[in-house]
Amino acid sequence: MGIKKYKPTSAGRRNMSVSTFEEITKKKPEPSLVEPLRKKAGRNNQGKITTRHRGGGHRRNYRIIDFKRNKHHIPAKVAAIEYDPNRSARIALLHYVDGEKRYILAPVGIQVGDMLMSGPEAEIRVGNALPLAAIPLGSQIHNIELEQGRGGVMVRSAGNVAQLMAKEGAYATIRLPSGESRRVHVQCMATIGQVGNVDHQNVRLGKAGRSRWLGRRPTVRGSVMNPRDHPHGGGEGRAPRGMPPKTKWGKPALGKKTRRNPRTDRFIVRRRK
Repeated sequence: MGIKKYKPTSAGRRNMSVSTFEEITKKKPEPSLVEPLRKKAGRNNQGKITTRHRGGGHRRNYRIIDFKRNKHHIPAKVAAIEYDPNRSARIALLHYVDGEKRYILAPVGIQVGDMLMSGPEAEIRVGNALPLAAIPLGSQIHNIELEQGRGGVMVRSAGNVAQLMAKEGAYATIRLPSGESRRVHVQCMATIGQVGNVDHQNVRLGKAGRSRWLGRRPTVRGSVMNPRDHPHGGGEGRAPRGMPPKTKWGKPALGKKTRRNPRTDRFIVRRRK
């Protein structure tokens, strides 16, 4: 997990960097764990753009990841560490002793040949998945469930890690990477360790074309648009906003709180801000 920098042979190369991919041990994905991924380009089932600045990009296949880790008490051997074009983290291919194969998120420190397991009786070691009730306080964890049996939904991107802070009754308190502290049921599963590919945040794309390979289309500032296209548009020269910042559709932006979920508010112990 290192970063490779280039000599400044052109403007695009000057600030470009890429991952060295030294931890990758296998190039081709496992055929039984791959399915086609159709491009949406930010459009919903009616063909309307609901997420702007998406489209194009290199063709991908989706790797089926085991976020549930529900194959309990069966040891699995790490067969390979692979690249996944659909996420920032690396993935690990597990070969279970009963012959089944599954992908999981590859945490920092696991290597080919390691034996992993999930379940309440699993050993406290990196890569093993256990209920929060069986994990010691202070442990670093990732791929955390919010609802029992749903599968991990929190702390899944490269380099992320949460910490188990406390247990009280049926709930455990977890400090998330954002700084938020949240209560989660102790029977929810989590995986020990930190998500791998820690240097992902240090990679610099270097040129616009590389963003297009990732399926990201150009973003244009509202202040350079016409008034009919954006509330910030118009004016002579570089005009100030002249109003509180707004989205393209006139809704408040930049700092406006948008979270509104009273059903789960009681589980948040400390906000991230």
